[in-house]
Amino acid sequence: MLLNNPDREILTIEKGSKWLGIRVGFATNDEVIQKSSLERELQELQELLVKSDEVSLILLRTNHDGSGYFANFLRNGTCPPVPEAKTLADRELLTAIHECQRFVDQWENPMELLRTLKNQLWFIFYQIHKVETVYTTFEVLNNRGLEVSFLERLKNRLMEAAFQGNQGNSNEHIDELHGIWGNFYRTVGLREGVDSEALTFAATLRSSVSKVLSEKDAVGRLIHQVSGSVAKTIEISGWLLKVVNTLNRLYEEMRQPVIKVQHARLLAVSIMLRDFPEAEERKLLNLWEKTSYLIFGLHRKDARNEKGNFIRLTCEIQNNLDLSSDDILKKIRRLSADYNCDIDVAYDLLYMTDCYNRWEPELRYLLCRYEEHLAKERGQTFSNEQWNRIWQESPSRSIEHISPQSSDRNYDHRHWLGNLLILPPQLNSQLGDKSPESKADDYQRTGLLIAADVAETIKKDGWGQEEIESRTGDILHWISDEFDLT
Repeated sequence: MLLNNPDREILTIEKGSKWLGIRVGFATNDEVIQKSSLERELQELQELLVKSDEVSLILLRTNHDGSGYFANFLRNGTCPPVPEAKTLADRELLTAIHECQRFVDQWENPMELLRTLKNQLWFIFYQIHKVETVYTTFEVLNNRGLEVSFLERLKNRLMEAAFQGNQGNSNEHIDELHGIWGNFYRTVGLREGVDSEALTFAATLRSSVSKVLSEKDAVGRLIHQVSGSVAKTIEISGWLLKVVNTLNRLYEEMRQPVIKVQHARLLAVSIMLRDFPEAEERKLLNLWEKTSYLIFGLHRKDARNEKGNFIRLTCEIQNNLDLSSDDILKKIRRLSADYNCDIDVAYDLLYMTDCYNRWEPELRYLLCRYEEHLAKERGQTFSNEQWNRIWQESPSRSIEHISPQSSDRNYDHRHWLGNLLILPPQLNSQLGDKSPESKADDYQRTGLLIAADVAETIKKDGWGQEEIESRTGDILHWISDEFDLT
């Protein structure tokens, strides 16, 4: 803990070459603090936190703190800026440390705060002599206190089973489980919410169900599968780690909106977990991506649609290892049979339609895919440089109306597909309500093929209703080819 008031005199207590990590500012100009008394107070508080020997043993620790932020703060008083954190847990920890420092800095009488912490902050300490009883104690205490996550409950039960099922190699088994769970927490720290989804997905994929299991049911299913077997505890822990790593990979590689629906994500994870050769997996995921966008993007179906069909196929892929990649391709095509997109369907869905309001993520995804198509058609390499900037912002900040929304010109066509463009967010905000003619040069400088094509049309023919309808038709013909999954 750091007690510091920058506007008053600061006293730093040192022991040898080690800074004790406690700084106290005088509370008021009238108050006189005896240095010897203050040194004693600080020394006692520091020894509560850090045992001063050759290695400065930390007596208060956090679980899974691979970064060492907490330990370094207690030992040396150092705390890096929050943006340096690489995981959500580290970010929250650094944020908390900085917030505590600001709180102390604003405290009118820091000496009073120090005494309050020393004299009124209490901890209950349980000394447990047998490590295997830790998990039973944990369960009892939490039944009487605050709720803990279902994932922590599962881990607790698995560790308890490993101790109770001692088969002569208990230490090795426990070390292996600690290693697996340490890796698990490092992965879930990268993305918010992935821990609970990994739990529900892991259990659902090992079951034959038509819905994603709840966290409570997921814990029950996985514990039932353990049946007191140490080997099963290790296997299930490893399975959870594999699922969470696969989920993290899915979020990194796939864009919204194809991963916005839970049962669509589950199907993709199921495919990836089969460990097909890279070329086969890529073919399966390409078809999965088109199917997901076709149903939930182009047809704008909500998350209730096709849930049972998606989840049943998901479980079949995991539980029937005789299914080849070709078999799975056929089954995914069946999912989209009622939604196939030929040119007539494309026109019905997107011609003379508002493709902007409440459809921004789907539009951004569609125009990104169209850019890829143009690059491939012209023998060019698709560049992610500009698109990475676009994906980092909200969809609405990167969607450009070629003929501005505020203009009376082409007013009835302003939200048509042909009048919408994707630009880097900063440029989009700069162009504002300028006319198409005044924006053409800026479009060309983006390096985006879809923008360059629009600029060329503007310079050659201007930008009116005819040009908007023509561009809409071009994109719709591409959609009918791209999402014809028969």
